[in-house]
Amino acid sequence: MRNAKALVVGEALVDIVVPKRGDRKEIPGGSPANVALTLGRLDRDVQLLTWLGQDARGNLVKGHLEESNVRVMPESMGAQKTSTALATLDETGAATYEFDIEWQVPQIEIDEDTPVVHAGSIAATLEPGGSEVVQLLARAKEFATISYDPNARPSIMGDPATAYERVKELISLADVVKTSDEDIEWLSGSADIDAVAQSWLELGASLVVVTRGGEGSSAFISGERIDMPAADVKVVDTVGAGDSFMGGLIDALWSENMLGSGNRYALANIDRETVVRVLARASSISAITVSRAGANPPWKKELA
Repeated sequence: MRNAKALVVGEALVDIVVPKRGDRKEIPGGSPANVALTLGRLDRDVQLLTWLGQDARGNLVKGHLEESNVRVMPESMGAQKTSTALATLDETGAATYEFDIEWQVPQIEIDEDTPVVHAGSIAATLEPGGSEVVQLLARAKEFATISYDPNARPSIMGDPATAYERVKELISLADVVKTSDEDIEWLSGSADIDAVAQSWLELGASLVVVTRGGEGSSAFISGERIDMPAADVKVVDTVGAGDSFMGGLIDALWSENMLGSGNRYALANIDRETVVRVLARASSISAITVSRAGANPPWKKELA
């Protein structure tokens, strides 16, 4: 597809990172923004539809994304102030978050040059924008593969049972779902990732991928589970790891010609060998991200 571009929809914000030792830092972040950042660094044409203030933090986020080839849509700059996330790191580098976030979805048109639309995390559940994300994805499905990452944030998503109802609504629209074992357990109350992934396939997804930290990742397609071990890498921190995996997943499916509504049948019938290649690509990208501080995914030139 000539002139093909990805559209990522969701929060972009400033992470106020507080390490166990040392000074706090203000770093551009947000799960969907980090997915867009990953795609931009992988030389994909990508637009981000978000909600930023025309303030110092908004300019920081916009500049950071543009340096990695992400086009922040001009409709995104209407917030009263730019949202923040207070990220507190523990001894292992794992982050817990507290959010000060404002979110709504600017109105745009989606055209046939958009083979993939990605959404997820806070923006897909936080009202008033969450319902608008659902409507946007429903419209986009005419042209695009829909990818979705629940990326649960318990401190802002509230009651897990209520959040799970919205998550299932979004899964029913999605072709590709990426999640983590921790998200599955929080949302569903079950640690049985096989059973939950199967139920998500039954809701309508063609490919469900579950990341399992140091245990690697697992993909689920109709009647089959495919496991990929984690790379042997020294973890600096996990900030942005899942988002870079998601960006890598989209990039790999793009390379396999699996994106766009015209390829929906091919994605629904994806074979084991293709899934292995896709998982390997996403895993290698995530491994580089966790090997260095912050949400700092690799550029295409860094990959083999």
